[in-house]
Amino acid sequence: MAVDSATDHVVTTGWPSPFGVRTRLVASSALMLFVELALIRWTGSNVVHLSYFSNFVLLGSFLGIGIGVLRSGRAKRLPYYSPIMLGLLVLVIAWKPVTVDRGSSSSVIYFTSLNTTGPPVWVILPIIFVAAAVVLAGPAELVGRCFAELPRLTAYRFDLVGSLIGIITFTALSFLGAPPIWWGLIVTVVFAVLMIPRSSGAGRRAVATVLSAAMVLAPLLVMLGVLFKESTKSDNSWSPYYKVQTKQYTWEGVPLLTITVNGVPHQQAIPADARLQWEPQYGLPYERATAGKQPKNVLIIGAGSGSDVAIALKKGAQHVDAVEIDPRIRDLGKALHPDRPYQDPRVSSHIDDGRAFLSRTDKKYDLILLALPDSLTLVNGASSLRLESYLFTQQAFESARDHLNPGGAFAMYNYYRETWLIDRLASTAQHAFGHKPCVDKIGDGLQQAVVTVGLTEQDQNCSAEWAGATAQTPPPATDNRPFLYLFTDRIPSLYLVTLGLILVAGLVGVGIAGGGASYRRMRPYADLFLLGAGFMLLETKSITGFALLFGTTWVVNAIVFAGVLVAVLAAVEVTRRFRTPPIKVMFAVLFGGLALSWVFPDSWLLGMPVGLRALVAVLIAFLPIFAANVIFAKRFTDTADGTASFGANLLGAMLGGCLEYAALIIGFHGLLIVAALLYVGAFLLTPKVRSVAK
Repeated sequence: MAVDSATDHVVTTGWPSPFGVRTRLVASSALMLFVELALIRWTGSNVVHLSYFSNFVLLGSFLGIGIGVLRSGRAKRLPYYSPIMLGLLVLVIAWKPVTVDRGSSSSVIYFTSLNTTGPPVWVILPIIFVAAAVVLAGPAELVGRCFAELPRLTAYRFDLVGSLIGIITFTALSFLGAPPIWWGLIVTVVFAVLMIPRSSGAGRRAVATVLSAAMVLAPLLVMLGVLFKESTKSDNSWSPYYKVQTKQYTWEGVPLLTITVNGVPHQQAIPADARLQWEPQYGLPYERATAGKQPKNVLIIGAGSGSDVAIALKKGAQHVDAVEIDPRIRDLGKALHPDRPYQDPRVSSHIDDGRAFLSRTDKKYDLILLALPDSLTLVNGASSLRLESYLFTQQAFESARDHLNPGGAFAMYNYYRETWLIDRLASTAQHAFGHKPCVDKIGDGLQQAVVTVGLTEQDQNCSAEWAGATAQTPPPATDNRPFLYLFTDRIPSLYLVTLGLILVAGLVGVGIAGGGASYRRMRPYADLFLLGAGFMLLETKSITGFALLFGTTWVVNAIVFAGVLVAVLAAVEVTRRFRTPPIKVMFAVLFGGLALSWVFPDSWLLGMPVGLRALVAVLIAFLPIFAANVIFAKRFTDTADGTASFGANLLGAMLGGCLEYAALIIGFHGLLIVAALLYVGAFLLTPKVRSVAK
């Protein structure tokens, strides 16, 4: 037993672990974040199209963490439901794969050549949302039990240390290309260490130990069996973004390599001669560009397994910079492409984001080509930002224009699915270059097209004039609102319906799991709830801002996540060790940081040298995060109910995750206004007379 000095009530820990409370807290927090990241990656790779909605898994995780913390003070037993639900979820998905049916609406485009059926999105997403919440509630409950045994800031400090360990561990496994069996082994070991008693007694105690071990290990061993089978398939491998599957075969005497990611056909490695014979449109950029002259220096963004690189070499390129964001797909092409283009001395391969590569190089090119760079996943932690989103904005096209030699050209091709999308891209090129591009449409149901624009109108050779954008064509995407595939200027109904159901599920879940008094317990901490929502928007703005400035790669994403946690930890350490200014002063610093972010937009930072850009970006992004967490730490120290106040903050983060979707209307920069309004509300609701710190 332990007594919570702030609430004067008895907390029954009932924890069989022999480790001290700090060790348990670090391990539980690390497990919590590791499971969250692994769940997002694994479900997205096995539920077709879920990677387009990975933020809903994140929202479910936030709800589960909040519920687990709220339950921790009243739960009689350890959270055995968590490993049971995790094993059940993995088993069901592996036994009967499901599909997120995106519906027939053309308001949002999802690149895939699959004709799929399955439950409606508003059915399957809430189910996975609830499953994620139940799984994450378990580690969160273990975290909450530790909070009851430690001073507020000490507990929060070790929680952050554990979270950092979790994200570093998962990042290291991603770097090594480790398959899911390793994720499962780590989760199993940590669950076992934390939840299986170490009793050597007999009788009742021995029976309890056996039952605990069975409830923890049985479902996790089932999970390990599924993951082992998946991880040992010869055609499966793992990149930092996808589960990658390959198939080699011969068709009409031509060797082919098909690459499937997350269950969706993604690309084929085809010899250049065969590709140009079967699909001559892949040679059109070289006919339309540079007035028919052979381009000497070519930049290919979205080089993939190398087919576009092989075509550039076939067309006489003397040097090709091949930029691909996914190292696994590049490596597969390097090893298995029939033409071996990556082994050609004329080719320089770069694992990078295409927009970031352009921002860091001073090289000029005769042809810059966007070669089907459509991803099948979102940037982790951002609700609607895809890996390629910043490649298709007006500012990106202007950057490409500035990297062209005299007489050079910029081109792109893909299966665009919708006429309005082709016109939108052509219109964006027109705005960036000042004249109409060449637009070649290939007649098929997938609306394949090639858009080519010369540096000047004389540098392109069109077969016919493009008719121009219609009144219904959406305006060019921008760095602030980089949603190329969104047709409307509203939040699509499929998002609104699903978010509504998720919020309802959250309200019901908190009421059931936290007991009838859960909302009454959290009512005094409405300011902490709003602080959580505002922090989530600040984190999203940081992730999307750094993705624009330094690339949407998984490395940048992991660094930003870790940087946010370090900023929060620094705020806690400063609050613990020094006499910080009053909360009112810290709110002034917070609003000053938000104003700084508003005054100096990302477009200004992009013009800086990379080193200076990084320094200024860190200052602008992390100053408001630091100030917001000093406010939280000072307020959290003085709360009367630690678990209720911490739970309210976590549930506020869930609301912030829903509010992220407002960026579809107001852009990512507009999220600063929403965050400011939330922080104004938190300031107004902060108690004027604070209790004495415990």
